[in-house]
Amino acid sequence: MSAITLELEDEVVAALRQMNEPPDRAARELIVLELYRRGAISGGKVGELLGLSRYDFIRRASDVGIPYFNLTDEEWESEKASSRLL
Repeated sequence: MSAITLELEDEVVAALRQMNEPPDRAARELIVLELYRRGAISGGKVGELLGLSRYDFIRRASDVGIPYFNLTDEEWESEKASSRLL
């Protein structure tokens, strides 16, 4: 794992603290979710990196306006097939 230093305006840090969001965790989550939105990582990888279940990942992505169901035809068929197994 790598560490980086990120400079944020005091107002941003204060707003995050008012929301009970530690700035480092909020930044990590937003970066990981943005990588997912751009198609650079999978939803499973997001869950792994953020320690979220699939359901929690879908809810969190939805909360920030990232659609979960942005699938190719092949991915959709795979999702349907796996849901039949449950």
